Amino acid sequence: MAERKTGQDEKRRRRSPKGEERRAEILAAAMRRFAEDGYQNAAIGDIARDVGLSLPGLLHHFPTKVDLLLAILAKRDLDSADFIGHYRSDVSGLLKGMVEIFRRNAEMIEVVRAFAILNAESLMKDHPAKAWFLARTAEMQKDIAATFERAIADGSIDKRIDSKVIAAELIAVMDGLQMLWLRDPDRFDMVGGLEAYVDRLLASLAPEG
Repeated sequence: MAERKTGQDEKRRRRSPKGEERRAEILAAAMRRFAEDGYQNAAIGDIARDVGLSLPGLLHHFPTKVDLLLAILAKRDLDSADFIGHYRSDVSGLLKGMVEIFRRNAEMIEVVRAFAILNAESLMKDHPAKAWFLARTAEMQKDIAATFERAIADGSIDKRIDSKVIAAELIAVMDGLQMLWLRDPDRFDMVGGLEAYVDRLLASLAPEG
């Protein structure tokens, strides 16, 4: 396993700037196709045409559609990790960070739509993204719950709060608001909806006097 990882790292280092730029174009085109057609229905040949490549030309960068999907998911993780980590220090910061994530997502509906579709499709048996979304959700719940547990321990929020329940609730609220927005982005304000929820939640968390 270590040898394989080392080989992959060396391959990444050998990529030329032009090659990296082409990979980024392919990933962006794939994201658009996945948003329009879903992963299962998207044709890799269409993605190749979208970026002016032959099918063999695209397969040089991504040998299979699964490789393309996993590269998109890995990029999403890299793009989000530093941004989310910045807000994890306390409950108030975490909740405000979630609002900022929504504010950022509101500027890239195509990406959000693609991930919502992939998330739903990953519920299907043997979907290649099933394990990734399962691990991602579990990690989110764990991280959110840990932030609330620290706040309970230092007395900054009500000790009766169930951190795991709150973590699940937050994820459900964010997913639900996002879905409403994707259905009618011109009429539904998902950022405002989350801000209102966060304000109510923060007000309810204060420890009893």
